Amino acid sequence: MSVVESPVTDSLEGIIVRLEAAVRRRFGGDASIVNVDVATLGASNRTLLFDLLDGNTTRRLVLRQETYRSPVSPFLSPHDQYRIHQVVHSHGLAIPEPIFELDETDDLDRGFVVACIDGETLPKTLLGDPAFASARSCFATQSGEFFARLHAIPVAELPFLADSADSIDPLNAQRQRYDSYQESHPGIEVGLRWLENNRPQERAPKLIHGDYRVGNLLLNHQGITGVLDWECAHQGNAMEDIGWLCLRSWRFGRIDKPVGGMGPRSELYAAYSANGGETVDPEEVRWWEIFASLKWAILNIMQADGHVRGERRSLPFACCGRNAAMIEYDMLMTISGRFQ
Repeated sequence: MSVVESPVTDSLEGIIVRLEAAVRRRFGGDASIVNVDVATLGASNRTLLFDLLDGNTTRRLVLRQETYRSPVSPFLSPHDQYRIHQVVHSHGLAIPEPIFELDETDDLDRGFVVACIDGETLPKTLLGDPAFASARSCFATQSGEFFARLHAIPVAELPFLADSADSIDPLNAQRQRYDSYQESHPGIEVGLRWLENNRPQERAPKLIHGDYRVGNLLLNHQGITGVLDWECAHQGNAMEDIGWLCLRSWRFGRIDKPVGGMGPRSELYAAYSANGGETVDPEEVRWWEIFASLKWAILNIMQADGHVRGERRSLPFACCGRNAAMIEYDMLMTISGRFQ
């Protein structure tokens, strides 16, 4: 498996200098950047937060910069992610406003800048801090509302997504990624067989976020303020987003609250339907939850593989190798009916 590394490997100081030059090309020679912070969460790419000073105005912005690529990666290019931001933001959904996309002149490789949205992303805080109790109580309802609005966006506005492997056949896409790592995981192979033998009926394709979960969402004390990380977006069955959110892994130990560890499925389903979403079939959602386990296990194999090969050495990626087995167990227990 060949991997293409981004050429952006120099110091943070060098990146800041070129970022400021990129800002000045777009906002004028008097523009500058200050208060630069490197986000500590998120593993695939670099995220920098900074203040843009433009005359008498100050605005907090975020640079998302690609630093790693793989030919079998399920993630969209920064260019495609930026186009998704443009379309989804134009429909008034709570996602970061797109500001500008990097180009060759910027000498920062591939990436884009979006507006910063205030909020907390850390699962431990969101699920345990008493200050977020109100946010937790409305999380399932707000998620159903968001899915309904997202799935109502015409897929014709993002036609390039139709050609992705996940849009054409998401199960086959996972099978191909699994095979590319040339590892033997009997649990995953059982999951592949079960999913193939129990495929749900096809639905009209919708715009799917693909990774909507606690950790990729911003919340304040009143609820969801922003939806981040659109690199897994594609066209597909609307129930895929719902099944992914209800994955056991995203409950972070609060297994009695299937919707992100915060609420019941009934509130999610009711809000989705009340806001124009399709009729929810619980058995179909179950299929997508099992699919989500399979997909998440394979993503963990991908991360561990990068560590073992030396492409991205880190303790979190090494731990993903163990995580894969734990997720396989959850998947098999869900298939057997022992886990709900």
